Amino acid sequence: MLDLVALGRHIQLLRHDRSLTLQQLADAAEVSVSMLSSVERGRKVPTIAVLARIADGLSVALVDLIAQPEDNRVIVRRAADQDSVDEPGGWRRTIVSPVVPGVNFEWIRTSLPPGCDAGQFPAYAPGSHEYIVVESGTLRLTIGDRAVELNAGDSAYFAADVTHAYANAGPEPCSYYVAALIMRPRAAQPRTR
Repeated sequence: MLDLVALGRHIQLLRHDRSLTLQQLADAAEVSVSMLSSVERGRKVPTIAVLARIADGLSVALVDLIAQPEDNRVIVRRAADQDSVDEPGGWRRTIVSPVVPGVNFEWIRTSLPPGCDAGQFPAYAPGSHEYIVVESGTLRLTIGDRAVELNAGDSAYFAADVTHAYANAGPEPCSYYVAALIMRPRAAQPRTR
């Protein structure tokens, strides 16, 4: 049986995670604001068509929208399902962590060939954090204007609300993990008088 209150909370959490107002999601889902509000408060039983439109408006699969919270207590991401990206310059990034709605956390494994500079990454929103651990090789981590050399087994933490960069200046390949909690800037709230 579908728990309407849990469903409503889940929809609201997904909407907030995407920094959407009720009106913005209602427009994207092509449902009325009053319908969406009633569904979020667990006061109205939505049809499957309405749920499908809300799922589309949130860019999630319908099954993920209606999954009960206990269904998400354990999320497994098989190695074959992990997203890997081969970047220019020969380096590779793999997101090893499962995606959890409402959680802005990623665990990433990166491999840099010898002499590879992965480039500079922009500052994230205040409250963002990154933890690094080097599995093999040497990593030059640059945070703002400060560079730190990390060797196999070394780890580091930094507040990620500043520009940062990763490079392997060494003669051997470098593999490292990043555990990142990336905050999103809040959507501008309308001013009230």
